[in-house]
Amino acid sequence: MVIRHYPNLAGLSLAAADLVAAAAGEALARRDLFVLALSGGTTPRLLYQTLAAPPYRESLPWDKTYFFWSDERCVPPNHPDSNYCLAWETLLSHLPIAGEQIHRLPGEVRPPERGAAEFEREMRDLFVSRDLRGGFPVFDLILLGVGPDGHTASLFPGRPALEERERWVVAEPQPGCPPFVPRLTLTLSVLNAARQAIFLVAGQDKQAVVAHPENYPAGRVQADKVLWLVTDQENAPAAGCSGSLPSGGLAR
Repeated sequence: MVIRHYPNLAGLSLAAADLVAAAAGEALARRDLFVLALSGGTTPRLLYQTLAAPPYRESLPWDKTYFFWSDERCVPPNHPDSNYCLAWETLLSHLPIAGEQIHRLPGEVRPPERGAAEFEREMRDLFVSRDLRGGFPVFDLILLGVGPDGHTASLFPGRPALEERERWVVAEPQPGCPPFVPRLTLTLSVLNAARQAIFLVAGQDKQAVVAHPENYPAGRVQADKVLWLVTDQENAPAAGCSGSLPSGGLAR
């Protein structure tokens, strides 16, 4: 684990964009594919906006990039609290990509356990001819956040989802932070199978976790390469997206 500190969110986001570009180049050197899992929350908003603008919009291999999410709130995909909605509004809608490159967690499916099971089956079909490590899918890069309680994705302290060792995707009915709606999340085993995990951490309320990550769920992520990009600067107050998705734009 390597921790890098930045004076502000702008510097952190620019560094993260460069790391995404480097990970894409490494992935394409191995195979003609870049498999990326996006993070939710407010911290990655500026990163997504940076990637959607020059020079990254023109220079990254977007036509060979497949998008997933580390977790999702159990709301419709056009809901302001949806992680998919935020990524669509700030990043995906600005890129030259096809719908089949986007694989969102189906937060609208009820019960959430059914959505988790359905998406795990979809993931197993998608990864059957690709890398697997110990029976788990190998993402080229997973972007993650950290909560003040040390949770990452929707793996909260003391919750059963954190201890799951066989499933790829599970439902979390009792998240420890707002919005207090059930979640779908990749499991720790999937996070640990990744080639690289990058944490985007902003705000003074996360600094206790940064000081002793080993005491929290986030510190249990042990991908091949783990980077924490940290700033004391707080996030902008805006949360989520506007909910303004185009008709028919709700890709799976």
